[in-house]
Amino acid sequence: MERVKKLLVAGLVLTLAAIFFGLGYWQLERARAMTAEENRVIVKDETIYQISDLTKPDVILPVESFGKFVTISGPIIATYKAPNQIAADESVADWELSLVELDSATAILVLRGLWDESVISSIDMGDELLTVTGALYPRQIKDRALNSSTEISRLDSSLLTSTTDLQLYDGFIAATKEFRETGEITRTRITPPMPESAGGGYYWQHISYVVIWWLMAALVLWAPFYKRREVQVEAPQASA
Repeated sequence: MERVKKLLVAGLVLTLAAIFFGLGYWQLERARAMTAEENRVIVKDETIYQISDLTKPDVILPVESFGKFVTISGPIIATYKAPNQIAADESVADWELSLVELDSATAILVLRGLWDESVISSIDMGDELLTVTGALYPRQIKDRALNSSTEISRLDSSLLTSTTDLQLYDGFIAATKEFRETGEITRTRITPPMPESAGGGYYWQHISYVVIWWLMAALVLWAPFYKRREVQVEAPQASA
């Protein structure tokens, strides 16, 4: 009976140790896969899509659509200053944003360039259609100013839901080219920073789980020997 008990205990210990070791190895493989994903060569998608192929109004912009190029066309229905914005090159300036109506029901924010009232007054008069090609970016989260009728605190269409009945697309388009019927609009374009991946933090999180699970496996294997040693130390005191 004692032999059977020991075999059962040994089997349980080995099973638990194997489970903990397997969990640690799984986390190690996930860390390796993350490193491989970060180090692979990414070929930039230069395809120009229709916005309806990448996202829909009133839904969060999908991560896989970040940075992809789209083309839109429509009249400008509002223009806003976005103060104190920081570009990818870390320069700080006021930016010009326009809300462009895509059809009778939808609209999207377009980052057109630096705020320059003389440029705005010369190219935005009338109902002439604006055709824009640019990259999709997710909405900003951090405010950089106060909202007003002419200024917007961050590049986020949700701030405009009270000013229009149109369905708004999440995120915004950073224009690289603009055309009117009279020809191309030439002006300085802006490259906003793309949100950074949290991959590095997740990598070390996986590594910490590897250490924890393998430590648990080691403790399970060591526990029976610790108990046996404890019994051996106490046994002479009982016989004395």
